[in-house]
Amino acid sequence: MTRRTNLLMQDFSSLQQALLSFSSRTNDQGDIMAFRRRQILQLSCAAIAAPLLSGTARAQSYPVRPVRIIVPFPPGGGVDAVARLIGQWLSDRLGQPFVIENRPGASSNLATEAVVRAPADGYTLGLVGTSGAINATLYERLNFNLIRDIEPIAGLIEFANVMEVNQSFPAKTVPEFIAYAKANPGKISVASPGIGTTQHLSAELFKMLTGVTMVHVPYRGSAFVLTDLIGGQVHVTFDALPSSIEQIRAGKLRALAVTSATRLEALPNVPTMSEFVPGCEANAWQGLAAPRNAPIDVIEKLNKEIVAGLADPTIKARLVDLGATPLRLSPAAFGKLVADETEKWSKVIRAANIKAE
Repeated sequence: MTRRTNLLMQDFSSLQQALLSFSSRTNDQGDIMAFRRRQILQLSCAAIAAPLLSGTARAQSYPVRPVRIIVPFPPGGGVDAVARLIGQWLSDRLGQPFVIENRPGASSNLATEAVVRAPADGYTLGLVGTSGAINATLYERLNFNLIRDIEPIAGLIEFANVMEVNQSFPAKTVPEFIAYAKANPGKISVASPGIGTTQHLSAELFKMLTGVTMVHVPYRGSAFVLTDLIGGQVHVTFDALPSSIEQIRAGKLRALAVTSATRLEALPNVPTMSEFVPGCEANAWQGLAAPRNAPIDVIEKLNKEIVAGLADPTIKARLVDLGATPLRLSPAAFGKLVADETEKWSKVIRAANIKAE
């Protein structure tokens, strides 16, 4: 029970005692009238308390059946692994299965729409991430409004993109890359998993801030990007760190910089992009959300358990191994992140005149 609930219960108890005391003092018209007054006052107090007590009971009993978490990516990727990790934690803590439902497609729009159209009862949740913030501007017509139609629950993770080239590329640092690109305008190809992805927009932000020109080559997934980057068919990518970290560790790719604000524990010797290009920061992130108007007491309960899970040493170590950083955010703070990121990427999309495929 929250502090707010305790205070409301105390107020209700005081009100009930005061009303019953008043009733017992005004019995000059007979015991029957006093009894009726007490009945009316007790029923009134019960009516006042009913919503509070039902909300408290709901939070205490939730969940009473399996909960599904809709993930907008296929099974087996880094984000899917994080969803399963948190889902298992919630299952263990709350005593009901939290079932992962993978629903990829349409740059996460299919999954997000499934979440916002679901009953707002706390039994359908969904991952919401950077792609959703980008899509708000990238797509002219969506059947939902991300900020308006979700109830933020908690931030889960954030992870940087990493600017990387294959081992034969002549530049070994970001300044060397910028100099090489300016000496060879339009001859460098930058690959991404698709138009409007975080990786694509990270490259566009880099181009805007450095003045270099590169040819964008969109693929249909990071695996295809990395295969061609290692093989030398494309020159550079700004990939999500969880997708590339094993290739970097194995020496197949050379990491020039990460796009986070600070250096990462997973790659401590790799500099940040902002050390060379101020303002060039681009973190991808994921959090958990429910349909709009989901019960606030259920939201608070889920947030409490998720924050505890992200602080667990085993889960934290696993996330770091994936190249991710835990995000222990309140519902309000996660909602602010969604709004801020939507505004940030809208500026890049409009400046680069990016259109959805």
